[in-house]
Amino acid sequence: MKYFLDSAKIDDIKYALNNWKIDGVTSNPKHIKNSGKPFFTVIKEFAEDFKNIEFPISVEIDPHLEEAEDMIKMATEIARLSKNFVIKIPCTEQGLIATKSLVEEGINVNVTLVFTASQALQVGRIGAKYCSPFIGWQESSGVNCFSLIGDIKIIYHNYNYDTEIIVAAVRTGKQIVDAAVIGADIVTAGIQVYRDSFYHPFTDRGIKNIPRCLG
Repeated sequence: MKYFLDSAKIDDIKYALNNWKIDGVTSNPKHIKNSGKPFFTVIKEFAEDFKNIEFPISVEIDPHLEEAEDMIKMATEIARLSKNFVIKIPCTEQGLIATKSLVEEGINVNVTLVFTASQALQVGRIGAKYCSPFIGWQESSGVNCFSLIGDIKIIYHNYNYDTEIIVAAVRTGKQIVDAAVIGADIVTAGIQVYRDSFYHPFTDRGIKNIPRCLG
């Protein structure tokens, strides 16, 4: 399973790439705003700093655009900045119309804010690069999100869709494991979620109980 980092902080991305071997990045306008830099400044840094490697970076259009034509215009502007860029588009009817057009133009799209298998089915049918079902919000409300991921996986297998499943809004190591067990292609999470997943207090306890090799 591939690990994507959900971030717009260049230093965190470089750290995770060099030390954890992450496979890509997802970002959104909120992450970029929290970086303290203007939108196009950040994505131009993405383009420059990772131009020499194959490294998918999802960059979201303005999520408040309502018409497919406007979505396509902004998506095309972003996509031309880097071969690594994957355009994030919300899973609305207009968003799916825009996605179909962009895919036909050879632009990779990550359809985001997916909450049902029926949404994911259309994402696969039109050939998006990625489908991003969100789990964190729904699990907080008691929804069994991994039955959703399982249904999407079966649908894509049944019809040989190439669309990869990014399990998004991941908040815990347990959710990462659940995604891996069910066979999701990718998880995307923040840097602290991954750090927490690497840690266990019994590991530290075990180290303390082992004598030093020297001395």
